[in-house]
Amino acid sequence: MPEDLHYLSGLDLSGRRVVVVGGGMVAQRRLPRLIDAGAAVEVVAPSATPAVEAMADAGELRWHRRPYRAGDLGGAWYALACTDSPEVNAAVCAEAESERVFCVRADSGVSGSAVTPATGRHGGVLVGVLSGGQPRRSAAVRDGILDGLRSGAVTTQRDDELRGVALVGGGPGDAELITVRGRRLLAHADVVVVDRLGPRELLDELPAGVEVIDAAKIPYGRAANQDVINATIIEHAKAGKFVVRLKGGDPYVFGRGFEEVLACAEAGVPVTVVPGVTSAFAVPAVADVPVTHRGVAHEVVVVSGHVPPGHESSLTDWAALARLRGTIVLMMGVERLAEFAGVLLAGGRPADTPVAIVEDGTMRTQRVLRSTLDAVAEQARAAGVRPPAIVVIGPVAALAPQP
Repeated sequence: MPEDLHYLSGLDLSGRRVVVVGGGMVAQRRLPRLIDAGAAVEVVAPSATPAVEAMADAGELRWHRRPYRAGDLGGAWYALACTDSPEVNAAVCAEAESERVFCVRADSGVSGSAVTPATGRHGGVLVGVLSGGQPRRSAAVRDGILDGLRSGAVTTQRDDELRGVALVGGGPGDAELITVRGRRLLAHADVVVVDRLGPRELLDELPAGVEVIDAAKIPYGRAANQDVINATIIEHAKAGKFVVRLKGGDPYVFGRGFEEVLACAEAGVPVTVVPGVTSAFAVPAVADVPVTHRGVAHEVVVVSGHVPPGHESSLTDWAALARLRGTIVLMMGVERLAEFAGVLLAGGRPADTPVAIVEDGTMRTQRVLRSTLDAVAEQARAAGVRPPAIVVIGPVAALAPQP
């Protein structure tokens, strides 16, 4: 078949038999989309990669643990020849031709009766690209289209999603760490209500007509009342505008995001929630501080330092935390670090427990202070550590790659 005569079509494979001959890496790459499409997938191969075997064990597909043999395509709607043997692949394609089953030949795309396009999904849209037997070109064009969708340069608006409010977790600070969906929704916003810790560089990419409202929730300084924020979000949404509430980290990890969801629900305003990369785990990660590590920590507890130990509104059992041997990730705890360290020491945590503080994590100004529990408060004060910063307490704070 000439390379430029392919016909691009969408197949409804739900419940229909699809045969994949071969269980190697090529099959492993093709199988997830077939499974997601609802196909009744059967793999024919004497061996398979661990991932393919796991799909079979999970009941996502049926695995015939043997070589291909004539007749395997009987009753199939679609077939893929994915072995490392050209002879076997040719035999599969020959049977498919006689059975009138469209077949993809992985080792020689133009030799089959079908080809697999370079595909990608974004916002409920499946993109497929063919370029006459040039897979690298297909992938490049696909990536260009997806980049346009993610940036908002190419739009695929969904009316049910682009109304009301989108509560978007912006990630730990670096603009590139917002989720793909979060960035897409932000590109369609009429109004953006943003926290100080939201990824500020993204605001510069907004169209000129977008109204940006600074929620000004600065720790231990001036703060917008939460009720005022809720009212602002609801007011603009009820005026028919698409409102993106852009928050730092994940909106449900000490971000008061659910308070805003409840307020919107009470007002009858629909909300789309987009989780974010939480700074509790991401910030230590970029500073080479794993919050868990095999043989070092079997637990990790994320704690808010918004109120001090012993405060009447505190819900934290600091004595219980002091008895743990794993990792404590302390958020919003810089200003009262001496109090938190003191209560952990009093509860039995060893004085030489490693501590790492990551200030301005993922940002250009990021810096890391490593210390011990008995000395960290004084060293942090001397170093001028300021919020936002994540404090990691436990043996993992002493781990670091060797230069």
